[in-house]
Amino acid sequence: MLRRVYLVAGELSGDILGAGLMRELKSRHPDIEFRGIGGPRMLAQGIDSRFPLETLSVMGLVEVLKHLPGLLRVRRELQRDAFAWQPDIMIGIDAPDFNLGLERKLRERGIPTAHYVSPSVWAWRQGRVKGIARSVDAMLTLLPFEAEFYREHRVPVAFVGHPLADEMPLETDRDQARQALGLGLDDPVVAVLPGSRSNEIRFLGETFLQAAEQLCNARPGLQIVIPAATDLRRREIERLLQDKPALNDAVALLDGHSREAMVASDVVLLASGTAALEAMLCHRPMVVAYKLAAATHWLAQRLVKSQWISLPNLIARETLVPELIQQAAEPTAIADRLGAMLDDSDARQALEARFADLHELLQRGASARAADAIEALAAGEPLPGTSHER
Repeated sequence: MLRRVYLVAGELSGDILGAGLMRELKSRHPDIEFRGIGGPRMLAQGIDSRFPLETLSVMGLVEVLKHLPGLLRVRRELQRDAFAWQPDIMIGIDAPDFNLGLERKLRERGIPTAHYVSPSVWAWRQGRVKGIARSVDAMLTLLPFEAEFYREHRVPVAFVGHPLADEMPLETDRDQARQALGLGLDDPVVAVLPGSRSNEIRFLGETFLQAAEQLCNARPGLQIVIPAATDLRRREIERLLQDKPALNDAVALLDGHSREAMVASDVVLLASGTAALEAMLCHRPMVVAYKLAAATHWLAQRLVKSQWISLPNLIARETLVPELIQQAAEPTAIADRLGAMLDDSDARQALEARFADLHELLQRGASARAADAIEALAAGEPLPGTSHER
């Protein structure tokens, strides 16, 4: 019987996962108590948050170094708080640089620990898996290939599925999405998502719009839909559009609505990241392109061990979508790939069907499966499904 659960989320995405897990555990254990760090959704589920969620939301090397003394103090205070409270289990949600150290200290005191959302240890710094094995009794992964990595390294693991896959429907309606966005039903649509961060717009915005311009010049009637993640991103995109008159009549610039834009499209152009997973879950063919600062790219080439960077390819373990990286991500190459997709309806339909299959693979009821694993750990039982799931 679970009575006390210590949860530490590091950012808003973790708050969403934590709230789903808390809701599921409360349905099974009405008297359960939660303590640790959570955001608005976890607070609504009843967590006693010892610090604001923003305490751990620090991005970038320089920012982390600046805040390091404060972060270490917070971790020590949480450690003392957990020792005094004596939870049945502690769950770190993402934020591995912070949570794994806390998990290790609690585990050394006999408190079972789990980590929800794998760090990208399968892609770079694979030696970290030894430290993870010392810190956690189980890793809960969102993606199947992550679980395979931990099995190979003999770390107890449960693949729970991805909450986005649970949230998004297996059936999509392209025409309905086009009507909702004010797009024509008959002409082809390309969704262009240059990213949600300023650096992504800086490195990719001009390239993506030049590719769109080439497509529009070659294909009269083509519709380009660009969802802007924030007001600031919208203003940055508007500045880039000013010297591209060929796009004036073709582009619909949206405030948000990225998912609707993907569903409405025939093909998607996007930066690598969660957007690629979302496009896959919308069952839309895509071209993934990404550029980094030269020094960062040089370093990544030497550190990253993965054959692919986009989640659809990583999940499928094969090249389903083109990945154009650094010098390869230039306007003509991007336009050529998108044009080839627009011209081959059979290939598009086959890829949409494959993405629907991958969607089903990830649509597992992540919160319920995570709760199953937590209950098993707290009871000292084997993780459910560990011997056979792939």
